[in-house]
Amino acid sequence: MSEREERRGPGGPGGPGMQMGGAKDMKKALGSLAGYCRKYWTVIIIAVLCAAISAVLAVIGPDYISELTAVITAGISFTGVNIDMNEIWRIAWILIAIYVGSMILNYCQSFIMNTVSCRVGNRMRTDISKKINRVPLKYFDTHSFGDTLSRVTNDVDTISQSLHMSIGTLVSAVATLIGCLIMMFVTEWRMALTAIVASLIGFMGMSIIMSRSQKYFNARQKSLAEVNGHVEEYYAGQNIVRAYNSEEKGLAAFRESNEKLRRHTLRAEFLAGLMQPLMGFVGNFGYVAVCIVGAALAFDGQINFSVVVAFMIYIRLFTSPLGQIGQGVSGIQSAAAASERVNEFLEEEELSDESKKTKVLNDVKGHVTFQNIGFGYDADKAIIHDFSADIKAGQKVAIVGPTGAGKTTIVNLLMRFYELNKGNILIDGIPTSEITRENVHGIFGMVLQDTWLFEGTVRENLTYGKKVSDEKLLDICTQCGLKHFIATLPNGLDTVLNATVTISAGQKQLLTIARAMVEDAPMLILDEATSSVDTRTEIKIQKAMNKLTEGRTSFVIAHRLSTIRDADVILYMRDGDIKESGTHDELLAKGGMYAELYNSQFVTAS
Repeated sequence: MSEREERRGPGGPGGPGMQMGGAKDMKKALGSLAGYCRKYWTVIIIAVLCAAISAVLAVIGPDYISELTAVITAGISFTGVNIDMNEIWRIAWILIAIYVGSMILNYCQSFIMNTVSCRVGNRMRTDISKKINRVPLKYFDTHSFGDTLSRVTNDVDTISQSLHMSIGTLVSAVATLIGCLIMMFVTEWRMALTAIVASLIGFMGMSIIMSRSQKYFNARQKSLAEVNGHVEEYYAGQNIVRAYNSEEKGLAAFRESNEKLRRHTLRAEFLAGLMQPLMGFVGNFGYVAVCIVGAALAFDGQINFSVVVAFMIYIRLFTSPLGQIGQGVSGIQSAAAASERVNEFLEEEELSDESKKTKVLNDVKGHVTFQNIGFGYDADKAIIHDFSADIKAGQKVAIVGPTGAGKTTIVNLLMRFYELNKGNILIDGIPTSEITRENVHGIFGMVLQDTWLFEGTVRENLTYGKKVSDEKLLDICTQCGLKHFIATLPNGLDTVLNATVTISAGQKQLLTIARAMVEDAPMLILDEATSSVDTRTEIKIQKAMNKLTEGRTSFVIAHRLSTIRDADVILYMRDGDIKESGTHDELLAKGGMYAELYNSQFVTAS
């Protein structure tokens, strides 16, 4: 387990103590989401107008149906049937035009909002990807990779789907509701009041449900991130899980997080699901109430039958939007919960701005000075206390010591992956804090014990964007002992490395070593670079490394002390400080900690 993994510690994504979002958080999340949509306000307004006009056209329809009913009723009498068919066809064509126009506008609204939601999702994912490159590495010490992955995938997908479904639905529902109200009051105000009173019950119930359900939507998104984190962690380490017979233990942990997700999802969906049947009840209740009032008014001769027919349609149009509003509100709640998590990540502390730094290291000699540096991953727990060392240009420096001594931490500080708590690190007399991180990273080639290859060709993995001839690549591969491996691949350097290509841990490490040789940086960092290869291959790599490190300042972290006997300087570290320093022979002659460590690797237990 690496130092960073140890520091992450137990707990789900985001660490312990995560709080449920409240009304203010929801408002802030929706405000942030509105900011993402600002670029598309013009087309969103067009979509809103299309939805509104479509709804208005749908609301106007019943008035013409009432007129059509009146014409038919007037043409029917006890003496016979004399219906004005010309008037019937005129009204019918108007109705066809109204409903076709409503359908076209509704499609346009749906198409526009679908396009906007896809672009907003695309922009969010891009911003999250850019943000990942700007957050300090300490962020990943306290957050699981699965949590961040869930924000990029599940949360952004939820926002996109909610934007597409909810905005158009809400606008259309509200427009239909308002249009119905106007038309009902124009047609018969007493029946309109009856419908409104019946609907108020639904709005009261919906407001109560909304106030109680938002916290469960937030909890559902966070629980989903926990499940993703667990899956990413356990599936990536399947060989370790099976080697230690921990399948049941892993399954038990998954069941626990999955059960938590089930509970939160059930509560959120149960409360959200109440809205639809509640609105359905309100609609039926309003329908019955309007029919009773309409029948009473018609019996008294205050209205005619065509008004009752129109209102029967209006009440359906009026109550249908209530259910759509409930559905739209549920979507907005899901979007708010997801947006809160995305916004939370986008507001994470970033690396400091270095655009004003003008110093640049170009012709690097490689003289490195550590001046009384101190550092701790946690503010109250120092790992490096008072580290000082002076490394001459071109020297090969080996850093050794027991696990947890701070060896890798020194390299992380040298690369400016983390900022110092005190002291300075100078390269050619210039503090690394006065030059940009990109400049610092550009002067180092790195080979870590944790190998990383991406899905791409062997050539792409080795060159990583640099233009290198095949002849030079093959020469480097020969030096690293990769010539035979590449010759066995179906397409040589153009073979795509993916799940179908079997690569051993040692071969992966050889590829990363070759990548560092291709980089040809003026300084090198080798962190357990040969830990996964056999002794024979190690000898070959060591020869290549000796050639590679000629004239370059190089820092080598190694537990196999046989690989660093030719180092110019060996620093023995313990508890964050240098306890001994010197050449291999000097330290052996001294008979101290290094000599004890070295001899322990070659003593056979009796």
